[in-house]
Amino acid sequence: MLLRKWAVFAITWHRQLQVLNNSDKIWQVKDDPSSASWLAGKVGISKLLATLLIHRKVSAPDAAQSFLFPKLGALRDPFLFMDMDRAVELITTCVRNQKRITIYGDYDADGITATALLVDFFSRLEAPISFYIPHRLEEGYSLNEAAIRKIAAGDTELIITVDCGISSPSEIDLAKSLGLEVVVTDHHQLPAHFEPRCPTINPFRPDCSFPFQGLSGVGLAFYLTIAIRADLRESGFFGSKGEPDLRPYLDLVALGTVADIVPLLEENRILVKNGLSILRESQRPGIKELLRVSGINKDREITTYDIAFKLAPRLNAMGRLGSVTRAVQLLTTDNEKEAAEIAAHMDSLNTQRQTIENRILSEVRERIVRSDDLERQRTIVLSDPSWHRGIVGIVASKIVDEHYRPTLILEAEGELLRGSGRSIDGFDLYQALFDLSGLLKQFGGHGHAAGVTLEAKNLREFCKRFEELARKRIDPKDMAPKIDVDARLGLESINPRLLRELEMLPPFGDKNPQPIFWAGPLVVVFSKVVGNDHLKLRIKEKGITFDCIAFGKGAIHPLKGRSVDILFQVGTNTWQGIESIQLMIVDLKINPSDDA
Repeated sequence: MLLRKWAVFAITWHRQLQVLNNSDKIWQVKDDPSSASWLAGKVGISKLLATLLIHRKVSAPDAAQSFLFPKLGALRDPFLFMDMDRAVELITTCVRNQKRITIYGDYDADGITATALLVDFFSRLEAPISFYIPHRLEEGYSLNEAAIRKIAAGDTELIITVDCGISSPSEIDLAKSLGLEVVVTDHHQLPAHFEPRCPTINPFRPDCSFPFQGLSGVGLAFYLTIAIRADLRESGFFGSKGEPDLRPYLDLVALGTVADIVPLLEENRILVKNGLSILRESQRPGIKELLRVSGINKDREITTYDIAFKLAPRLNAMGRLGSVTRAVQLLTTDNEKEAAEIAAHMDSLNTQRQTIENRILSEVRERIVRSDDLERQRTIVLSDPSWHRGIVGIVASKIVDEHYRPTLILEAEGELLRGSGRSIDGFDLYQALFDLSGLLKQFGGHGHAAGVTLEAKNLREFCKRFEELARKRIDPKDMAPKIDVDARLGLESINPRLLRELEMLPPFGDKNPQPIFWAGPLVVVFSKVVGNDHLKLRIKEKGITFDCIAFGKGAIHPLKGRSVDILFQVGTNTWQGIESIQLMIVDLKINPSDDA
């Protein structure tokens, strides 16, 4: 169903700019592509659906067919990745010779699911397997010397990294000097002057033939299992005992891929589309319990919204507030009692996370209100010793949503400030930090999100130069929040056929947002506040009426008799067993005239 509201991700297009005079957001209508009619005829779909596909950079008939009907058989060959053959040779040698493998993961949902997937896979191959994920606050991201020495002190022969390792050449060299083999699987951008120290599977390598660069860490891990299984099959390893079915791992792949906000196109669309079905029917005790504590009813379709806003935050809470070891155990255990205990603990940690987040957010908002500089400043940089480093990134994201400025929220700890930043379209946060790297001890990330460490004595100079960069690179008109609109749509065009076509577009996510349409002017014929300050409307155009829901908009009631323009998504509502089309309002403009 299209009932769930999904975050809107910006797509760069040549647009017709539309600014509504009583809205704080800019409504941007994407171009009407001239090739939409041609694509519609070739594929046998409506011009509107063809337009939506082209807006998602799906413009060829074969690509449209693949998008609308994603099949596992369309996944590309894993051996297109540079070094996949070398990695598989090292790994299968360990498997055949019963040498211990240690999976070195990351503490976010992508790293947790990737670690769990490989631990479970090698366990089913009856290979000696361990895992290690660094503590977020005590060790930080990726490989570190102490962890490498600890692993080397045991009986491990091979380290396989997931979701990390691409920026750890010295630690890889250390591991090799201690007698360990290393395979790196990492989907992040390559560091400057990258040179592989070991078999390194990364889609951004210039010598990589795999054409899609958007895989998550768990997606790369899944591709690794495909290649390993193929090699073992060819060598006769499985014999008469049967080879492992990889499809049940798609629940983990979907969970980690959606959580990491990678583009839900091409391989990711195939993996997530199929993975959502597996997730709903998953036999993993841990997944069952995670769904239960998250309040997700398996009697209905599970969506990317459920993952992004219910499942992933609970997994991430463990890494934000402590060790994620039990999160991996949750996803790999066969013990229902253990799964229930871990899931309950995870849910409790998520509640704690929400409490801490709300406190920090309240304090940050108060600091911003007290500041006299906000209207003049194009950036926000705030720090406090009481702000939890594992939570500040979420807070920075919400502040960007509210104030639409590049934002850094930092925890002050002694002489150091550590924290996270989020940015807006048009301002590359990673590049800005790179340009100011002389003032920083450490930084990493990408254009919209980054982590940073600096000495407290450099904060004033950093803030000054960060603001200077923003003034040079941010056009004032880019400092208003924007909503991308797929098309204008009259109410007469909204019907069951449209709904059926729109239901071919999920799973929604990055680069494939749920379509947003613009209708108006419309007349409001019914207005009522329902639930927790939500606004229920009935709108009318040319004798056609539809029910609408505007979440959190109760303050603008009553609207009966008023003329409005709305941005909306098309969904359904079921009441007393009867399903009907319902419009979910994303934004609303009250027109100055009552005429419609």
